[in-house]
Amino acid sequence: MIEARQHRFRPPKGAADLLLIRHGETQAAVRGESFPLVEGQGDPALHPDGEVQAIAVGHRLKTEPIQAIYVTTMQRTHQTAAPLSAHLGLEPRVERDLREVFLGDWDGGEYRFRVMDKDPAFMRAKERQEWGEVPGAETTAELQARVKAGLLRIAHAHPDELVAVVVHGGVIGAALAVATGSPAFAFHGAENGSVSRLVIQGDQMILRGFNDVSHLPA
Repeated sequence: MIEARQHRFRPPKGAADLLLIRHGETQAAVRGESFPLVEGQGDPALHPDGEVQAIAVGHRLKTEPIQAIYVTTMQRTHQTAAPLSAHLGLEPRVERDLREVFLGDWDGGEYRFRVMDKDPAFMRAKERQEWGEVPGAETTAELQARVKAGLLRIAHAHPDELVAVVVHGGVIGAALAVATGSPAFAFHGAENGSVSRLVIQGDQMILRGFNDVSHLPA
């Protein structure tokens, strides 16, 4: 008897299979105070709840055949990657182009209060899906270009490998919008500690998963 089974996805030959992990929750912003800055961008440490999320990520992925771990220039990604790094015995590598969106005058924690207060510039940015509406911020096109460049560098360095990439919410949103041709903010809001999946072969990006939080505590 001849049977035809349903298709099961497998990454194409030479493709890199990237697990995009959003860092754990960070410290709360305090009105009138700035987070420490790295090259003009806020660099808060993980909140205790974020540390729990990082441990959960490490436990979730410790048995996966991950060949490399990437982080950004910001400490919250290093701290989130630490449990997984310890499980796998892999030293994280830094990809600078995957740092969070530059928020200009609102970086360092101010952005959170502008969102909370529904600042008109934030409302325009949300409506137009344009980060450049924030005073002094980079544009959506600039963010997407550098995120794509960073991801392609990682993919080209890891053909036929599974790679963990600990990044930021804005970066995940930019990456998946580029991959799918969706509106710029379509994937905005990935949860802290979530796992998304992007398969990259050459310049082609295939979205295979978004915002998996099944491993996180309720």
